[in-house]
Amino acid sequence: MPRKARIDAPGALHHIICRGIERRKVFSSDVDRDDFVRRLGAIIKGTQTFCYAWALMPNHFHLLLRTGEAPLTMVMQRLLGGYAGAYNRRHRRIGHLFYNRYKSILCQEDSYLLEVTRYIHLNPIRAGIIKTVGELDGYPYSGHSTLMGRHSYDWQETEKILGMFSIRESNARMAYRAFVQKGVPVGRRPELIGGGLVRSSGGWGVVKAGRKAMEHLRGDERILGDSDFVQAALDAQEETLERRYRLKAQGVDLSTVIDRVAALSGLDAETLKKPGKQPSVVKARSVVCYLAVHELGSTTVMLGKELGICQSAVSKAVARGRAHAEGLGIRL
Repeated sequence: MPRKARIDAPGALHHIICRGIERRKVFSSDVDRDDFVRRLGAIIKGTQTFCYAWALMPNHFHLLLRTGEAPLTMVMQRLLGGYAGAYNRRHRRIGHLFYNRYKSILCQEDSYLLEVTRYIHLNPIRAGIIKTVGELDGYPYSGHSTLMGRHSYDWQETEKILGMFSIRESNARMAYRAFVQKGVPVGRRPELIGGGLVRSSGGWGVVKAGRKAMEHLRGDERILGDSDFVQAALDAQEETLERRYRLKAQGVDLSTVIDRVAALSGLDAETLKKPGKQPSVVKARSVVCYLAVHELGSTTVMLGKELGICQSAVSKAVARGRAHAEGLGIRL
């Protein structure tokens, strides 16, 4: 059975889980962990993505991200590709480091933002890496310590989480910490990372009750939320895919995008395919990257090769391309 497409849109909240291949270690030392954190921070800031929670485990990691204009796939490609290459060089190894497909779960914010944040930040305790919330307060490889003010990562969003507890920072931290402490005896929460209808509906009891009442409950393994949220997310995803299929059937491809943007910008199409820092070229190239990623589903690798720029430059171009595209009044 083919794998389902990822669900993403600007502003979507995702719980990311990524494991090492064959469940092997992906972090062998603090040097590895520090390198990953540095790369994560740079990508978060460079793509205007929000990070609410994160935790590094020996053989996997968790992230809670809200995407900006740069799609989730682009953020993760840069993070995993860059880190894996550096890890392999440090440890003199070759081959894949991560399992070939990370798991991304679209989350309904109102219902699950705090629950997933707590779940992610308690991972080091559940795994036995540390024993208490007191130790977790100062643990440098989980976003909990940032929320507690013990470590400072300017790329981690803390106001949103703390603001849900109190307007005063000191009171908010105390209340947040108490919330985390209450989660310790609960243990693992498979409903937060499991699949489909059971998770989205709140457990088998809710599903059975709904069936008896002849209610239609919609579920999907890629989504964490109630039935209405699941349905809305699936409808939006279907609309996006239908648009991409329609454009492809009409013969719209990357070359088409480049030609249209070049014409509207008063530039030659070949100019956009060559490295250059002239403001007009940078602006037009940003529009190309934005439209190609969001309308056609193009990858950063494909765009980088076609435009003669690196993946990092593609990500930044996508992030600023929407405003330029609206300014030109261009749509595919």
